[in-house]
Amino acid sequence: MKKIFVLASMLVLGFSCQNEDATVEKETTTKDLSKIAERGCDSHNMLEYQLKQDPSLAQRMKDIEVETSKFISEGKIVNGVLEIPVVFNVLYTNSTNNISDAQIQSQIDVLNNDFRATNSDYNSSNPFNSVRGGLNVKFILDAINRKSTTTSIWYSVDNFMKSTSKGGISPTSPTTKLNFWVVPDLRRKDTNSQLLGFGQFPGGSSATDGIVCGHYCTGVGGSTSAPFNLGRTATHEVGHWMNLRHIWGDTTCGSDSVSDTPTHNDANYGVPATGHKSTCTGTPLEMYMNYMDYTDDRGMYMFSSGQVSRMAAIFSSTGSRRSFR
Repeated sequence: MKKIFVLASMLVLGFSCQNEDATVEKETTTKDLSKIAERGCDSHNMLEYQLKQDPSLAQRMKDIEVETSKFISEGKIVNGVLEIPVVFNVLYTNSTNNISDAQIQSQIDVLNNDFRATNSDYNSSNPFNSVRGGLNVKFILDAINRKSTTTSIWYSVDNFMKSTSKGGISPTSPTTKLNFWVVPDLRRKDTNSQLLGFGQFPGGSSATDGIVCGHYCTGVGGSTSAPFNLGRTATHEVGHWMNLRHIWGDTTCGSDSVSDTPTHNDANYGVPATGHKSTCTGTPLEMYMNYMDYTDDRGMYMFSSGQVSRMAAIFSSTGSRRSFR
């Protein structure tokens, strides 16, 4: 199911975990979501860990950046609609975190709306309307794999949820399908802090490629709960999978390598007040409604056209995810 349907062109118009003793902490249900007061994504932490484990990854990612810059500078556009098959790997301990087919389908719907810029809140008025963008991709539910487990807590740094031999589910055809793991409770191992999700950047091992989310923030309805109940955690993590960085560059006033996103001094949480500005040089207005910030689901609703170009680059004929073509 990896095909490009030639019809439309890209629209540029205007968002880490395994097994320790399962009895140490109780699993997360919607009642426990109050523990997660702020969005937690472990993608950058996981990248730093993988760079230490695999020295060759740095060069592969540098090559991807060179190719991405070349693609953007030449003004190329991926023609047609790129169909991305999605395989859901659901690890569950009870009926609550064994999320329904309907909840999974709602996540597919959110991904399609958010990436194609057809989400209902896309036209919300903000100072960045002129640089909004949409990517011509179509996410297709390819398969749902389910596995009952006694492990309720999964740690990002272990990546055990991605390995059958470690009690998880190994990825299905990761070079041609996006694997999406859903776990009962996702945490950082060093701090035991609860996470919403993490995604693997292009260039990493195919054995761990894909994204991971807690059941409590996957899709709409079902076992989700506000403020992470609109499926935007997956939008954020798939953004990482498509080579987008956090909008603040994971350091004070850092760079996300996108030309049309303003400099942020740090992540934003909740839903910032209109007109919120950065403390960086020039005090620019921050694009806190961007999917790659840390705002609540209802507070994020756009990618920039520069981000769209960056995502499109990895699916070009020479891009790092060209096998999806």
